[in-house]
Amino acid sequence: MSAMANCPRSNRRRAALSVMALAAILAIAPVDSTAAGEWELSGSVTSELRIFPGDPAFPGQDANHFSPALSLEPRLVYEWSEGADRLTFAPFLRLDATQSGRSHADLREANWLHIGDGWGLVAGIDKVFWGVAESRHLVDIINQDDAVEDIDGEDKLGQPMVNLNLLGDWGTVSVFVLPGFRERAFPDSGDRLRGSLPVAEGDATFDAGARTHHVDLAARWSHAIGDWDLGIAHFRGTSREPRLLSETRPGGETVLVPHYDQIGQTSLDVQLTSGAWLWKLEAMTRSGHGARFAAAVGGFEHTVSGIFGTNADLGLLTEYNYDGRDEERAPATVFDDDLFLGARLTLNDVQDTSVLGGAIIDRDTRSTILFAEAERRIGDNWKIELEGRFFLNVSDSDPIAGIRKDDFVTLRLSRFF
Repeated sequence: MSAMANCPRSNRRRAALSVMALAAILAIAPVDSTAAGEWELSGSVTSELRIFPGDPAFPGQDANHFSPALSLEPRLVYEWSEGADRLTFAPFLRLDATQSGRSHADLREANWLHIGDGWGLVAGIDKVFWGVAESRHLVDIINQDDAVEDIDGEDKLGQPMVNLNLLGDWGTVSVFVLPGFRERAFPDSGDRLRGSLPVAEGDATFDAGARTHHVDLAARWSHAIGDWDLGIAHFRGTSREPRLLSETRPGGETVLVPHYDQIGQTSLDVQLTSGAWLWKLEAMTRSGHGARFAAAVGGFEHTVSGIFGTNADLGLLTEYNYDGRDEERAPATVFDDDLFLGARLTLNDVQDTSVLGGAIIDRDTRSTILFAEAERRIGDNWKIELEGRFFLNVSDSDPIAGIRKDDFVTLRLSRFF
């Protein structure tokens, strides 16, 4: 393997050491020794088997059809001052037997939370989620995607921050100072889901002269008014989405080099609950990726209760995705003109059995991503999950063309403690 291919793993190790050092600093934060504190340890250990039914598309990619992995997610919490202060430490570790890029460590949370009268403060590493839509988390911008975990944008890296929250009858105002940028990790050159060209993430370039030390800023107002849940936010800083620029090395190897632009993004998220209907909208406008553009995802979820005379509920989901970005000067997206159709079956049993399935269909090319997710608890401490991603009728011009032969099914068994 080339020296370039070794850079991403080295960067991930350095990142893990950096966040662990910050965790050590947080661990010595002042604690009121006169107040009784409580420790709580929880978490999970998960064994995983990822199955690739098809052969890889590109030379050098791992040809194994079975990729076993093991992950550990402990969570240690210490509370004192009757719950007004809390320290949280939540690392993550994955070891993958065949996909070297998926073996990585991260610190999802390592922070101090203080709750005052009408305000709260978080300092350290944390995860923050914004948004209401199912098919795309358009406005969720604080944390970087953990792209080696999965391709759905659900897994996030921990983000260093100072987060002040002000609460009142008028809603909640959240202000964020984000002093450290987390680069996106990509599969190694020999991994599945790599794409047509390897990504030289160790050679990333930045608009900001401070590179990963640039301080980003964000603010959000959120409020529940009757049946409406509203959020308005603004972010200014380094884009979590990199542009991937093609570069030919002196030896003739072509790679993709990430470039992180400075952007400004203003967003809106709205959810209306009306009986059995949930109406959802996320919209944003962004500068810094060529000309200012707008994007939105909106739709509904309608729940049919007690289907077939049982306790089960069936939710029917429909969303439309629009994105007006400049294809030449902004990161590629599959959500430019796409329809999402899905269904969620919840059995409402003691095992919390649920199944979610659907399709994301490009209205222009008819490229389709099919997905299915199912989970069920086993006893008090175990859970089994089954997930699948399948790529159909993918055109050569589609952003996912490089992974169209990487259909996969994932089986997980988790033990909680």
